[in-house]
Amino acid sequence: MKPVVEIEGLTKMYKNNRGIQDVTMTVRQGDIYGFFGPNGAGKTTVMKIMAGLSRAQRGTVKLLGYDVAEQYEQAMSKVGVLIETAEVYSYMSGRKNLELAAKFYPHVTSGRIDEVLEIVGLTPFQHEKAAGYSLGMKQRLGLAAALLSGPELMILDEPTNGLDIEGMVQMRDIMMRLAREQRITFLISSHLIHEMELMCNRIGIIHQGRLLCEASVPYLLEQWESLEAVYMHHIQEDRKVTLHA
Repeated sequence: MKPVVEIEGLTKMYKNNRGIQDVTMTVRQGDIYGFFGPNGAGKTTVMKIMAGLSRAQRGTVKLLGYDVAEQYEQAMSKVGVLIETAEVYSYMSGRKNLELAAKFYPHVTSGRIDEVLEIVGLTPFQHEKAAGYSLGMKQRLGLAAALLSGPELMILDEPTNGLDIEGMVQMRDIMMRLAREQRITFLISSHLIHEMELMCNRIGIIHQGRLLCEASVPYLLEQWESLEAVYMHHIQEDRKVTLHA
């Protein structure tokens, strides 16, 4: 499958000496790619650079063949993004939130809004004010907004963070169905490794700003009893290297 995300040598360091260093990774068409590491490992920094919300000091990001820094509009034209928590206007209904988001996409029709509401399971609640939505419903509304443009790639930062078990299952089922039925490629960050094991076909492990491992899930599970074991091995080995550096 052709690369959908190509990241090469991505570096951005902050004044506190935290950030990301020389991150190189590839997401291919059809992947559900789990990008995980502990809180503060650099996941959100990478995703903000991918979405054009932050600039790297070095390195390149290509989405669907376009360089984000040089060809931003083309790079983002078929990309849906949900970074951290969904931006929801609580005083508006779910549908009104989507109608507002749709103003950024001239080709999005009322019918498309109907479609994404159905996809995320919010059709029965579309006219209710978002203030009454649960956290899971707000995340699904954010996912619906990211789907409006009919993206080929979805970049989702911790989409199940803070959700209860039912909310996590609902979000996981929606993403797996979209990947299967609409062939949407997903890059999903998380620190919930068991959730990633249920959903992803490829993973990347990031720790202290460095990508430690990138591999297919079936391959890793042939070598290890679980992704948790893979994760702990790489994290512990990295800490040893850091300690003796």
